[in-house]
Amino acid sequence: MSAPEYLRVEVVERILRVRIDRPEKRNPLSRAVLDELRQVFAEYANDASLCAAVVTGTGDKSFAAGGDLKEFAAFRSEDDAAALFRDANEALGTIRWFPVPVVAALNGTAIGGGAELAVACDFRIAAAHATIGFVQGRLNISTGFGGGADLVQLVGPRTALSLLIGAQVLEASEAKRIGLVDEVATEGETLDACVERFLGRIRAHVPQVLRAFKAVASSGRRGLPRAAREDAERTSFVCTWTHPDHWQAAERLLDRMGRGIA
Repeated sequence: MSAPEYLRVEVVERILRVRIDRPEKRNPLSRAVLDELRQVFAEYANDASLCAAVVTGTGDKSFAAGGDLKEFAAFRSEDDAAALFRDANEALGTIRWFPVPVVAALNGTAIGGGAELAVACDFRIAAAHATIGFVQGRLNISTGFGGGADLVQLVGPRTALSLLIGAQVLEASEAKRIGLVDEVATEGETLDACVERFLGRIRAHVPQVLRAFKAVASSGRRGLPRAAREDAERTSFVCTWTHPDHWQAAERLLDRMGRGIA
């Protein structure tokens, strides 16, 4: 693909980093931005060297301010609305089903569609000042990017319904309390430092094992039957068991056991 116009993309130390770069408009999710997200994640899905991906926004005010309402105001018909949902859900789907863990680094406010982008990711790490809110009800609409299903799966039906009805914007600490956010930067800690700390446990694993773990998690997230989930797990196990990295680790352990230091 050609260089994205609205995203900044780089791979650093086996981490794909994607940053929405429209700070003057609070990083809104226009159709062009959504399409670029889809293209980037589809392209890098085949990079077997990656351990994880991080999605964030430029600046410290907004992760993603939701859908680009000025652009979306032109979509008035049922066909327009259905196409918008289809395209946005497809874009976020490339993030949901990306083959390694995806971390949303919440550098500011994530509201509406921005909150849906956040819950499409596997984990959410928040700056201390960050906020998140499913505020779609304030515009008399429901979730439009497939994020409602993600929210229900993440926090449960009752809490999800409460969040959708309340349409409130949560502080990072409250979002963590209810399981919507995984980690919040501590006092004096930058978001970048918090993200790197969180990535440490991911970087401890080789890429093929991370792909295996993500495949097992994704089969559950898709709601596949038990037999299909076991098939995915078996495929992952065979792949990782027969990989040289496994045998190198096993031989090191056996050697320590033989020397009585296991």
